[in-house]
Amino acid sequence: MESVNIKELNDRIQQESGFVDILSLEMGKVIVGQKHLVENLMIALLANGHILLEGVPGLAKTLAISTLSKAVNAKFSRIQFTPDLLPADVVGTLIYSQKKESFEVRKGPVFANFVLADEINRAPAKVQSALLEAMQERQVTIGDNTFALPEPFLVMATQNPIEQEGTYPLPEAQVDRFMLKVVVDYPKKEEEKLIIRMNNSGEFPVPNAVVNPEDIIRARNVVRDVYMDEKIERYIVDIVYATRTPEEYGLKGLKDLISYGGSPRASISLSAAAKAYAFIKRRGYVIPEDVRAVCPEVLRHRIGLTYEAEAENVTSEEIISQVINAVVVP
Repeated sequence: MESVNIKELNDRIQQESGFVDILSLEMGKVIVGQKHLVENLMIALLANGHILLEGVPGLAKTLAISTLSKAVNAKFSRIQFTPDLLPADVVGTLIYSQKKESFEVRKGPVFANFVLADEINRAPAKVQSALLEAMQERQVTIGDNTFALPEPFLVMATQNPIEQEGTYPLPEAQVDRFMLKVVVDYPKKEEEKLIIRMNNSGEFPVPNAVVNPEDIIRARNVVRDVYMDEKIERYIVDIVYATRTPEEYGLKGLKDLISYGGSPRASISLSAAAKAYAFIKRRGYVIPEDVRAVCPEVLRHRIGLTYEAEAENVTSEEIISQVINAVVVP
């Protein structure tokens, strides 16, 4: 690609990505700290992916997506997953109207731009698969009719890592449908003091609608145009392949710790997330640092650990770190 084109693309992205800072500032008014969470929400939104959040209760996971939906002026719905939930409670169902003497479609809460699936591991497999099918196909079939879901469409699912009782862990094939898995940590001391002060005063900032859904759809098309060199594509493939055949990359020690590596969906998600990250950084091309920045979130839930790894307390983050350090940077 000619340098002139890169310059034109850079200028275009400088103009188009201006709303990212405004959106971040608007979310920062309500959410104290959690910059990593906000940034990954932006990546998922721009890369047309879904996000899985893991963290203990009370870390502003619900607040983050509801604030984002208000700032984007989009429809938001929250589904509290429970063991007695039915697929119809998520996607909708047919209701018989005595007045019209016919069945009418009643759409479920999944028909929104931003859907929060709270504690997704609390609902049985049938309900989980109904939501995950909607995420993948971007459409829902109720009776004989198929309905397209609104655009933009983003699902943010949360799961609590400390409770095991009454939970249904997501199968690996379904977890793979989430572009990113973000582990949400506790706020810093100074941030927690601000949170206490805000709650004690009872004055909660209200986010303003600073972006329209149409702006997000347009930005997604621009993100696709972000230039990715063939060397970067090779770098992404090498990282994913290193999780499948670590011995080929001088990582013999990882062979017995990994039961399975990233799928081709991992490579697709890694390239899409890296492009979105470059866009957020207001750059028209992807650099290796962009790939490295999104690697933990993209690969965290896509690497299977063996019993040996669990016995040695080896985490997928440690494996990702070793892979990133071993693969040659272009």
